[in-house]
Amino acid sequence: MKYDYFYEEQSEQFVFYKVPKVLCTEEEFRKLSSDAKLLYGLLLDRVSLSQRNGWVDENGRIYVVFTLDNIMISLNCSDKTATKMLVELEKHGLIERKRQGQGKPVLIYVKNFIHSENLRVLTRKNSDSGLVEGTTLGSEKVRCNNTEFNNTDISETNLILSGDSDMDERDACKQYFIERLEYQALKQQYPYQCRELDEILDLLVDTVCSKSKTIRIAGDQKSLAVVKSQFMKLDYGHIQYVLDCMEKNGTEVRNIKQYLLAMLYNAPLTINNYYTAMFNNDRANGRI
Repeated sequence: MKYDYFYEEQSEQFVFYKVPKVLCTEEEFRKLSSDAKLLYGLLLDRVSLSQRNGWVDENGRIYVVFTLDNIMISLNCSDKTATKMLVELEKHGLIERKRQGQGKPVLIYVKNFIHSENLRVLTRKNSDSGLVEGTTLGSEKVRCNNTEFNNTDISETNLILSGDSDMDERDACKQYFIERLEYQALKQQYPYQCRELDEILDLLVDTVCSKSKTIRIAGDQKSLAVVKSQFMKLDYGHIQYVLDCMEKNGTEVRNIKQYLLAMLYNAPLTINNYYTAMFNNDRANGRI
């Protein structure tokens, strides 16, 4: 497949895993392998998913469930390599693993290595001027990006789809969602719902590659660009949420395509409130 160049309007096309810059610049992390640094970025990405799922222990600490199989699939590596990366991160104090017993997944606590007293040094190193009076405006502009507000994970831009035919476009789009949704990991987690996952993937591809100007969502006609942007925000956690809602739905669904389209479109808008309500309900009933 031939890949296209980047053009001006596509410069912020992709979503990214975030690997802290200090892992590459600070002496204490020099011996950490590049693979381990990348894995730490993947685990950091999972922290927000865990927060939405309410995966918090009795001490209020967020934990991540990311198995060896998940790592092997995400990074295309062997069991031995995945284990080695986890050991590296553990030795450097970047993660802590808690085993739950046979048949249960290992819980991973992703450690926040930036303490309040050295946060300024790590994020503004070589940025402030020597004059204290000059740091008020100048240094604020050169501080590191606050990705919480930039929201790099949900850039509303179009897919870069290159090729000479509709089939090339569909293949590129399908591969995008397979990687973005961590599709193989989803199938491993939901082995009895593979057919549903295949249908969701096909529906996403059909919709994003549609030639229509508008798509009907929950009775409303929405522009293809808006629907496409919303679908490209979907990730592993959103599909978990959709499957969970489908399983708990006790009413008859007459038009499954429209039902799924509405669920997928609304997932990024409602997932946080859904898991917050579930967590509060479990806590109120003494289940956590």
